[in-house]
Amino acid sequence: MVLGLLAIAPAASSTQRRKLPPAPAAAPKPRIERPVPFHVGETLTYDVSWSSYVSAGTAVVAVKEKKPSFDSTAYYIVAEARPAPLLAKLYTLYYKLDTLLDAYTLLPQRGSVYSEEGKRHRFKTTRFDRGQQKAYFEYESGNTVKADFAVPAFTQDALSAIYVLRSIPLKAGDHMTMPVSDDGITYRLAIDVGAAERIRTPIGEMSAWKVRPVLTDDKGQSVGRNLAVWISDDAHRYPVKIQAELAVGSFNLLLREAR
Repeated sequence: MVLGLLAIAPAASSTQRRKLPPAPAAAPKPRIERPVPFHVGETLTYDVSWSSYVSAGTAVVAVKEKKPSFDSTAYYIVAEARPAPLLAKLYTLYYKLDTLLDAYTLLPQRGSVYSEEGKRHRFKTTRFDRGQQKAYFEYESGNTVKADFAVPAFTQDALSAIYVLRSIPLKAGDHMTMPVSDDGITYRLAIDVGAAERIRTPIGEMSAWKVRPVLTDDKGQSVGRNLAVWISDDAHRYPVKIQAELAVGSFNLLLREAR
C-alpha cells in the first residue's frame, strides 16, 4: 500500500528539491621536505690556491637561512671569494654567488652571481619558472640585458648543483647527469663517482668520494679541464676539496674550517 502511494504521488518540483551538499574534497597530501646533510648556520671556509700562488685567497660558503620564498620554503645559500691581502693590493677581486634552493624539490628558485674585477662590476641573475620550464636571465654591467629560454625540468644553477650533489647517496661507479644553467646557457653536467680516497685537510684527514664532473655547453664542447670534487664519506658530506683547470690557470680549494 505504501509503495503504491509512493508510486502515484506527484514528484517534487525543481524548486522543492533539496540539493545535497557537495562531497568534501580529499585533503591534499602534505608536502615533505627532502632530507639534506646541511642545515642553517653551516659555514665552510676554504683556502684557495691558484697556479703558482700557494695561498691566493679565501672562499666561504654558508647556509644563511631557511625562509618562505616563491610560495614555498627555500634555503638561502651564499658563497663569497676574496683574494689574499697581497693579491688584493695588486688587483681588486670579489665574487659572490647565491641561490634559493627549494626545500621540497631541491631545485633552485633563483640564483645570482656578482663580481668585481678591478673597476668592472657585473651582476647576473637567473629566475626559474618551474611550471613553464623557463629561465629568466638578466645581466647588468653598465647596460642591462634580459633573456628568457626553455630549460629542462631539473635544471640547477652552479651553486645549487653542489648542494644537490651532497644530498645524493654516492658509491663508486655511479654515473649521473644534470642540466645546469649559468650565464644564460644551459650546460650538461655528467658526473662519475670514483673510489673513496683519503684527503688531508687543515681540519684532519678524511675519507672522501672522488667525483669527476664533465661540463659541456649547448654545442657539446667541454668547459674546463680536470674538474674534480671530493665529497666526504660521512654524515656531513662536505665538499672537502675542489680542483679545476681553466684558461686563466689551475684552481684548488681545500676545506680549512667547518662549523
